[in-house]
Amino acid sequence: MYVILDIETTGGKFNEEGITEIAIYKFDGHSVVDQFISLVNPEKEIQKFVVKLTGINNKMLQNAPKFYEVAKRIIEITTDCTLVAHNAAFDYRILSTEFDRLGYDFNRNTLCTVELSQKLILDQPSYSLGKLTKALGIPMTDRHRASGDALATVQLFKLLLEKDIDKSIIQNSVKYHDKRVEKERLQKLIDSVPKEQGLFYIHDAKGKVIFLGRGKNVKAEVNKLFLKQTRRAVKIQDRAAAISFEKTGNDLFTRLKYYIELDILSPKFNFRKKRKPNLREFNNEDFLIYEKGREVEEHAVILVENKEVFGYGYTNLAYQENRLDILKSVLTPIEDKNLAKTIVKNYLNTSSVKKIVRLSNEKD
Repeated sequence: MYVILDIETTGGKFNEEGITEIAIYKFDGHSVVDQFISLVNPEKEIQKFVVKLTGINNKMLQNAPKFYEVAKRIIEITTDCTLVAHNAAFDYRILSTEFDRLGYDFNRNTLCTVELSQKLILDQPSYSLGKLTKALGIPMTDRHRASGDALATVQLFKLLLEKDIDKSIIQNSVKYHDKRVEKERLQKLIDSVPKEQGLFYIHDAKGKVIFLGRGKNVKAEVNKLFLKQTRRAVKIQDRAAAISFEKTGNDLFTRLKYYIELDILSPKFNFRKKRKPNLREFNNEDFLIYEKGREVEEHAVILVENKEVFGYGYTNLAYQENRLDILKSVLTPIEDKNLAKTIVKNYLNTSSVKKIVRLSNEKD
């Protein structure tokens, strides 16, 4: 379904124009099924050259409804329709600006009959509405009045629909102001991550990590982020070009890896608050913390040596765990010992782990 419209304005500075007249014809591809035509009181002076062009003056608009009084009708007649106009960018901008002033987010997909005519009706000396319709034998009355121009655009659009034989040109010319393309892009990003526990990294077009997230279900967390409308979330959505992820298998590793990598990567859109160091020592000097791994039969292991967190990693072979020298080569060493100690100590104070194994003083 289409709505073909034309708007007359006061003229003036960009985005400061007011609407003086609007005509909308709801068109099902064959005939007009509804219409709305009205003068509008713009509550501002009309530029003299515009008065001369349209014949609409301030006196004519004194008793006309103001935009907020016709806004509901405009929303009703345009809902679920593609907006069609000759130079659609202008009419859509004017309409969106008026709704912005009312605090309403007006989004409609658009088609421009200037652009379509240039693709489907070739070699015309001019694509202005007046000269094009005259060249095509389309009758026009009340030129530069909303109703007359909109009706002429209806007839022009009918012709364009007929000329677009395989219907691909018109379909490919739609500008999706309802953010359909944006939604599809974000959905593809959501689909690229699993329903697993772990971390996710949002990259910009240059591959840089701009946001680091975590959760028991990575896909759910990404989806939640992409549904948010906060300023920070919208900026992340706009810049997101790819998402990578890392499974962790358990809460302790999720927390530990998150804060370590947050410190290393410093993503632009993450809030970073300083964590108070846990000054209390571990109860034992040397021990291993075992947690659930990422896969069946895999262990997540943290080595505490000399009351400092040496490193963390995953093992699935007993000899890796029984030989400290081999285990150390498997684990990822941690540089920020104080940060790691704080995270692990705080976690152990509030949560249980799968197993803790104390090591003897003989480390071989």
